Amino acid sequence: QVQLVESGGGSAQTGGSLTLSCATADGTPITETMGWFRQAPGKGREFVAAATRRNVNKYYGKAVKGRSTISRDSSENMITLQIYGLKPEDTAVYYCGKYQVGYTSILAAGNVELWGQGTQVIVSS
Repeated sequence: QVQLVESGGGSAQTGGSLTLSCATADGTPITETMGWFRQAPGKGREFVAAATRRNVNKYYGKAVKGRSTISRDSSENMITLQIYGLKPEDTAVYYCGKYQVGYTSILAAGNVELWGQGTQVIVSS
């Protein structure tokens, strides 16, 4: 079973930027769509961004659209998420995931079949 490992979380200031990375633990390439969700305390898992194989299509959630970039590397075993202009409401645990084949909605966490362990992001004002 492939394992996803996130890194890059931590604390940041409002207006700053951060880069999150997610890689397969053993370097196994993933051909399915991959993406990021986040979950703030007391809330459900929210779609952040996703990219199809070879970055052919990229999707962004409303909360980060225009101030974030998602990208997959050429080896297809890593995906990164950059968020700029950080806001306190970006504070959450960020999870990367692999979508199931034939997913019906890029927005739905239920369409993700494999999750990483999550990485905490805290944005202070």
